[in-house]
Amino acid sequence: QVQLVESGGGLVQPGGSLRLSCAASGNILSINTMAWYRRAPGSQRELVAHITNSGYTDYGESAKGRFTISTDNLKKTGYLQMNNLKPEDTAVYYCHANLQDGDWSFTDYWGQGTQVTVSS
Repeated sequence: QVQLVESGGGLVQPGGSLRLSCAASGNILSINTMAWYRRAPGSQRELVAHITNSGYTDYGESAKGRFTISTDNLKKTGYLQMNNLKPEDTAVYYCHANLQDGDWSFTDYWGQGTQVTVSS
């Protein structure tokens, strides 16, 4: 079955970096779009970054200049490179993807989330 699995979260010092991965498994032809969201304690879910199949990207205001989203359609994997991390980046990060399945239809999927903690 089709599945999205995030990895790469953990504990980092302020100013450090992490790269999150979002791997799609199953009978997948391509990644149409991918996005990263996060939910901090006591906060609403927030869009962090989004990318289309043409390579167009957009970012939430808190991510601009620090985070970069990318996809690798050969590996069927997306990435979120996070630099200059701050304590306010602490959250559970979720991958969302619109994928083209083996039957050529498009379907939305969510990953299970990965914890990012920025603390000294």
